[in-house]
Amino acid sequence: MNLEPEVLENRLFDEINIGDTAALSRTLTEHDIQAFAAVSGDMNPAHLDAEYAANTPLHGIVGHGMWTSSLISTLLGTRFPGPGTIYLNQTLQFLRPVHIGDTVTVSLQVTQKITENKHVIMACRVTNQKGTVVLEGQATVLAPMSKVRRPLASVPRVQLFDPIARMAALLGLGKNLEPIRCGVVHPCDADSLRGAIEAAQQNLIVPILIGPESKIRSTAETEGIDLTGIEILAAAHSHEAAQLASQMAGNGEFEGLMKGSLHTDELMHEVVINKALRTKHRLSHVFRFDVPLYDRPVFISDAALNIKPDLMAKVDIVQNAINLCHILGNERPDVAILSAVETVNPNIPSTIDAAALCKMADRGQITGGRLDGPLAFDNAVSAKAAQIKHIESMVAGHADVFIVPDLESGNMLSKQLEYLAGASGSGVVMGARVPIALTSRADGPDTRMASALLMKMIAHHYRSHRP
Repeated sequence: MNLEPEVLENRLFDEINIGDTAALSRTLTEHDIQAFAAVSGDMNPAHLDAEYAANTPLHGIVGHGMWTSSLISTLLGTRFPGPGTIYLNQTLQFLRPVHIGDTVTVSLQVTQKITENKHVIMACRVTNQKGTVVLEGQATVLAPMSKVRRPLASVPRVQLFDPIARMAALLGLGKNLEPIRCGVVHPCDADSLRGAIEAAQQNLIVPILIGPESKIRSTAETEGIDLTGIEILAAAHSHEAAQLASQMAGNGEFEGLMKGSLHTDELMHEVVINKALRTKHRLSHVFRFDVPLYDRPVFISDAALNIKPDLMAKVDIVQNAINLCHILGNERPDVAILSAVETVNPNIPSTIDAAALCKMADRGQITGGRLDGPLAFDNAVSAKAAQIKHIESMVAGHADVFIVPDLESGNMLSKQLEYLAGASGSGVVMGARVPIALTSRADGPDTRMASALLMKMIAHHYRSHRP
């Protein structure tokens, strides 16, 4: 990386001649369009909605006209005449649209100088990569009055992340599936109750609220939550609610369970001791995150149930995570078995487990995914980091699933993604007869709704593929 800043140097009125020219080129990206819309507030669907734009005379998404014209200002203010230039007047004629992927070149040519007021008049033209003129006009500027030579200022990188769009895309996975009957266990605080009701409004679940009825209704009244048409099964306290929910799920009355405002141990204890809910696989939890700086969903397991899993427990943890990816449409997820280092070290047991898991996958003891490990987190997500460390791997740099050594490391990684990286999360328990949305009491309604979507997808899969 060149750390020497680019230097800007202007040209004074007397240094500018009629016929002088300057130019710059830029390629329009989808990121440019989204960033311009976010900054300007111009949400015209011609720029942002592919379905709408396809049916317009422009035949697809186009860039904002003012994005193109802003390049004239860029050239005037940074290169010619440069710093100190005062923009006085601009005429513009928009002749052709600029589409994503078009490379436009802005050209300026001095046509007139007015000595009395130091005004410079320039012809402006913008052409695309085919040489077609997309914009033309005339700019009038006040030329710089004093010489300026200074480094180009640094600006922060704009990183776009639209959690609403990501949520809509996730919910879209189950839009054609009927809602599942779900036991919502002890929803006695605002977030758990609102999350269940909003999940119902999105046709994800048919919620049956299980807990102290007076407390549930009091919470709903305080928070303005409408419980019209919502079934409530009375239970004296959280433990009784967990018992009843587990029994009903075991009897086939629920296709999913959603944790409310009770401790995880209370609910999971009742699930574990209910033989009707057990399968051949160990129960494990899988987080799903949309991370702003990563180009695909991140699945982390196990960061909620298995505290210090041994090798055979990790086999089920890996298989459960792979199965979830299959249900969500990823037919062959790349699975990174994480450790602190990327080489096998007898002093770090997780590296030995990682190597064993990969060999077990080679022997068909784990199926449906592509495993590699041990991998440190950096080379699991960064192809550059893997290349620097001379790691040859089909998984490194673009892992979908991250299998952590133990609950402590997984829990810390998950919360770092959420609280420091701005990730949007959801989570579900795999390995039981019914999926369980096991959200934290600190999670908001969006996380609970996303977790309900995972639960719905799994439940529909289980109708034809008995776990």
